[in-house]
Amino acid sequence: MALDAIEKKPLKLFHPGSRILSVGSYGCNLRCAFCQNHEISMADARAAESVYISPEALVDKALACKDAGNIGVAYTYNEPLVGWEYIRDAGALVRKAGMKNVLVTNGTASLAVLEEILPLTDAMNIDLKGFRESYYRELGGDLETVREFIRHAAAACHVELTTLIVPGKNDEISEMEEEAEWIASVGALAGREIPLHVTRFFPRYHMTDREATAVEKVYSLAEAARKHLKYVFVGNC
Repeated sequence: MALDAIEKKPLKLFHPGSRILSVGSYGCNLRCAFCQNHEISMADARAAESVYISPEALVDKALACKDAGNIGVAYTYNEPLVGWEYIRDAGALVRKAGMKNVLVTNGTASLAVLEEILPLTDAMNIDLKGFRESYYRELGGDLETVREFIRHAAAACHVELTTLIVPGKNDEISEMEEEAEWIASVGALAGREIPLHVTRFFPRYHMTDREATAVEKVYSLAEAARKHLKYVFVGNC
């Protein structure tokens, strides 16, 4: 739990300059070899050091941070949708208290789950790991599931996307252009511009067999995305 700048989620165009109470748990439904938070995302109840906070207590903490610029609660750090029922229950109380709910997710969830929490969600940052089904299979996921999740989320709330550029995995210019063109089409249908964060990989977890992504590569991919998108940001550079 931490009171973070909203830009760290990352959300650049949602209440910029504000802060948000960010909370996480343990567990994930993907198995990314490069996971930045593997100490909690790949842990279970026995391995993780955790303290249960009820939805009611969480709202009290969020309200207590308002004077420090807090606008609500962000569910983040691990994959929050592995415990989506908690988000549903807490989110209803956060909304009742007049504060915002933010979800930071990999988007690997059914539309039935999404429809449970979407009415309570004000903004999301969704990881779009890449734009090839073969890459998603490596991670234990499914590209079309994520694409459907993004389509439905963007039609109902503020959405920003993040793609972590992993050398040799999803760093082709042609793939980024295809991804950006698709994002633009989703935004057009939703009637809103969808920002994309293009971020730099660093060796972590089980993927220490390659160097960090070259900064020049990140910037060149961001430029490729800007052919189709109005808002493209680089990260970890």
